[in-house]
Amino acid sequence: MPDAGKGLEVNGRVTESLPNALYRVELENESRAVVTAHLSGGAAAVTRVRTGDGVVVELMPYDMTRGRIVRRRS
Repeated sequence: MPDAGKGLEVNGRVTESLPNALYRVELENESRAVVTAHLSGGAAAVTRVRTGDGVVVELMPYDMTRGRIVRRRS
């Protein structure tokens, strides 16, 4: 059974950098939804995210339009 505090991890691609350290990310699943995401606390110190980068986004079940970037994909 998945952890109740953990969201769904989905692959995506950064399409736009927004003010206040937010990013617009297009998900790479069948819906191709676009979400607004921020860097997670641990990733923010060591990760540079640019437009076009592949990332892993954690979506919370209560708001699937917002998420956090947990790591870059290489």
